[in-house]
Amino acid sequence: MENLDLKQMSTMVDIIAEEKGLPKDTVLNVIEQAIAAAWRKDNGDRDMNVRAILNTKTGEADVFVAREVIEDGLAYNPSTEIPLSEAKKDSKLGDIVEEKFKVTSFGRVAAQTAKQVVVQRLREAENDAVLSAFEDKIGTVVTGTVSRVEPKLVRIDLGRANGIMPRSEQIDGEYYTVGSRIKVYIKNVERSDRGAQLILSRGSAEFVECLFRQEVPEIENGTVEIRGIAREAGRRTKIAVMSTVPGVDPVGTFVGGRGIRVQAVMNEIGEKEKIDIVSWSDNASEYIREALSPAEVIKVEIDGKKAKVHVAEDQQSIAIGKQGQNVRLASKLTGYDIDIVLQKATPKKKKQNVEESLLSAIEETASEENA
Repeated sequence: MENLDLKQMSTMVDIIAEEKGLPKDTVLNVIEQAIAAAWRKDNGDRDMNVRAILNTKTGEADVFVAREVIEDGLAYNPSTEIPLSEAKKDSKLGDIVEEKFKVTSFGRVAAQTAKQVVVQRLREAENDAVLSAFEDKIGTVVTGTVSRVEPKLVRIDLGRANGIMPRSEQIDGEYYTVGSRIKVYIKNVERSDRGAQLILSRGSAEFVECLFRQEVPEIENGTVEIRGIAREAGRRTKIAVMSTVPGVDPVGTFVGGRGIRVQAVMNEIGEKEKIDIVSWSDNASEYIREALSPAEVIKVEIDGKKAKVHVAEDQQSIAIGKQGQNVRLASKLTGYDIDIVLQKATPKKKKQNVEESLLSAIEETASEENA
C-alpha cells in the first residue's frame, strides 16, 4: 500500500481516541470512512455506496459496495444498481445487495484522499463532542471573547468551543470589538450536514431573564417569580413579576435597594434599553393596566383576547409610546390585542356663584308679584 498503512492506522485508533477525547468507536468509524473514500477513488466513482470494515487486530480491511436489485432488461447504473439475473439467487426486486472486496493497496491520490477524510472527519467529530457537552448549558449565560466580527454574525470563543451570534440575536445598536469579553445566552445547538453549531444570543428575552436570575436570589428560593417578558433588544423590555409570599413587594425585590439590581442588568444590556418592571395579576384588566405602565389607564374593556383601553388625552402618547413601542410590548406581555382609545372629558355644568343665584331668585319673585 502506498502512503497508507492500514496496520499502522488500526493501532492508532486508541491513541487518537485518547488524544481527542473521543470514543474509540467514533475514531474507528472515521478511519473506515476514509478507507471507503480511498477505495472508491481507485476502483469506482462518486455514486457508489461504499462502506468499509477495519479489523483492528489484524490490520486488514474489507469494503462492501451496495446496489439495488432491478428488473432485467432495463437500462441501469452499474455503480448503484444490479439486474436481478446477476444478483444472488435469493434476491428480490428492490433488495439492496452488497458485494465484498478485499482492500490490498491504494494509489497515491487515493491515499491522500483518505488522509484528508481522516483529518476533516476527526475535526468534525471533535467539534460535535465539545458541542454535545455544551447541550447541558443550553438556557444559561456564559462569558466569552469576541474572536471575529462579520456583517451577519459575531463569532465568540467560549474556551472549549466556539459559537456564533447571528444579527437577529444581537442587541440593536450594540457594537462588538475583537478581544472584548461579553456575556452571552446559550440558545441552542443546531446540527446540519456541515456539523454542529452553537447559537448564542444577547438580544433574546431569555438573556434578560437569566441576568435577573443572577441578581435576584429570591427567584431561586421561590419567593418571587418572573411570569412574562417582552423585549425589543436595545430599546425597551417589560417584565411581569409576582410574589408567592404575602407582604413581599415583587417589583421592589427586582429593582433592589436604590435600584442596584435593575441597574446591574441595565449595565450589561446597555443604558439605552429601558426596563419596566410591573406586577403580574391573574385579573386580565388589572394586568393590562400594569403592562401599559407608565401610562395611567381610566378603563379597560375586554372582549375575548382583545382589550379596549380608555386613557385621558394627556396619557394617550405615553400609553402608545414612541413608534407604538409601549402598547406593542404590553400586548406581547399580556397576550391581548390592545387598542388605545381616547376618552374625552365630560363637559361640566357651569356653577353659579352665590350672588348670581340670589339675583335670579329676586327676579323670579318680582315677576310673580307683577303677574
